[in-house]
Amino acid sequence: MKNLQTIVLSNEEISPGYYRMRILAPGYQQLAHPGQFVMFRVRRSLPPLLRRPFGIFQIGFLPPDCEGMPEKEFVELIYKVVGAGTEVMRELHHGDRIELLGPLGRGFEISDPAGDKILVGGGIGLVPLYMLADSLPDRSRTRLLIGGRSRADIITVTEFERLGVATHVTTEDGSLGESGLITRILERKLSKYPKAQVYACGPMPMLRAVEAICAAREVPLQLSLEALMACGVGACLGCVVKGRDHSEANPQYLCSCRQGPVFHSHELDWERLHASVEGKEQA
Repeated sequence: MKNLQTIVLSNEEISPGYYRMRILAPGYQQLAHPGQFVMFRVRRSLPPLLRRPFGIFQIGFLPPDCEGMPEKEFVELIYKVVGAGTEVMRELHHGDRIELLGPLGRGFEISDPAGDKILVGGGIGLVPLYMLADSLPDRSRTRLLIGGRSRADIITVTEFERLGVATHVTTEDGSLGESGLITRILERKLSKYPKAQVYACGPMPMLRAVEAICAAREVPLQLSLEALMACGVGACLGCVVKGRDHSEANPQYLCSCRQGPVFHSHELDWERLHASVEGKEQA
């Protein structure tokens, strides 16, 4: 984990309300794992006071500015403008100074790198799945299922396709891909690939539906929770969720920022999880 004082390299709108920010981040290539996140702070203003959590989309290198100089290592974040923090972020430009704390949290685990994988992303939940797909040795056995309310919510499809990942899109209004919910395609894919491992990130109603489908078929599922975090290091306890063995006599609370944000589905109390996370979004 590093508290990095750095600069923005670029900040571009890629779909209405969605932005892709590239940040100078030396050392992240060796530190970051798929599914981890960073806490972002704009240094030039007091409000918003708290850092904001964002999943890491990808890490890469820019060519040197001139011969003999080192490559520039960067990290990319993709965010949706939904509140005061992201309103400030979209006004940032090349050279603006910011702070990053990270990489943080527990990422995805890959027990069978060469096996079938199904990645399920809803809206901005697609972000942490890209590094996961990029890390897999056999992407021909990886399927990405993307869901959103409309065409505007379907982002970075081209990047996944360049990796060789087969993509399947649904929108609730039918403006792109199949009309309906992404869970319908998930059921079809699990009928065809019953031994696949499933990885998911997105809004809580989607995760709850994915968990029910995977549990009924006894399919292993890892999911990344989009919990609201204030500190990102487990100090404030603002992002806790209840574990599977939680009870009044024996409370079991799990910090999304330390023991997550990626969890195995069997670690969580799904009866209480929806109520504790519903309505919390990155802002």
